[in-house]
Amino acid sequence: MANQDALKQYNPSKYKTPDGYTSDIAVFTITSQTANYKPPKMTLKLMLIKRSKTDSECNPNIEANKWALPGGFVQPNETAFEAAKRELEEETGVRHVHLKHFGVYDTPGRDPRGWIISNAHYAVVPEHFLADRKANDDAAEVELFSLNDIKQMDLAFDHKMIVSDAFKMIKNDLLQTTAAKNFLPELFTYSELQAVLLTVSNDPAISSDQAFARKIKTLPFLEEAKGQTTTRTSKKPTQLYRFIDMDIVKPIYTARY
Repeated sequence: MANQDALKQYNPSKYKTPDGYTSDIAVFTITSQTANYKPPKMTLKLMLIKRSKTDSECNPNIEANKWALPGGFVQPNETAFEAAKRELEEETGVRHVHLKHFGVYDTPGRDPRGWIISNAHYAVVPEHFLADRKANDDAAEVELFSLNDIKQMDLAFDHKMIVSDAFKMIKNDLLQTTAAKNFLPELFTYSELQAVLLTVSNDPAISSDQAFARKIKTLPFLEEAKGQTTTRTSKKPTQLYRFIDMDIVKPIYTARY
């Protein structure tokens, strides 16, 4: 009865509703360049789309020709998370990616179309997950960019802010969980693990070869592969390691990050 009485007094016309509700998706990967007897050079990259000149109904597209995160409007019959998965596939052909929601963006003026509220999602995946990416729907192109490149770009809407916040989430995942194993072979050298972590941090505990070589021997979630070495990263045979499944205490690689 209390709810019914309250609803009788409620007048929705007193409140302005948003002009749109959207989802945006930041999908990161790590690319690797290898050379004989040297540690790999790895780079954290983000997948962006170039917004097409016209929308799906052949009308002029807002923020046309600008690079942006994949994304779009949430439909009445779906959640923002479901919309993120759908839009990612429709615009880039990428699917079966484990997305995580990390923020809501509603700053007044963030979208020239009006009061548009966006849900932001992120993922960090091996490069082969993005191998078949193909621009479609409202996307004219789809490419991978390093964060250094993105800093020089004029992204659509407030996507540069969303990218910056998403990077913090990726950094957290790589430094405070064992997510780095997704970018390494089952057996790896300390320098290969170091190369993955350097994509998100220059902390001395990671960037110093000597310090990291000592650190890796103390990490409880790693173990030496007894009697197994490689010359992938050095002319001198180098010890191989593997991850152990276990509960971990954060942070795991550095005293801070």
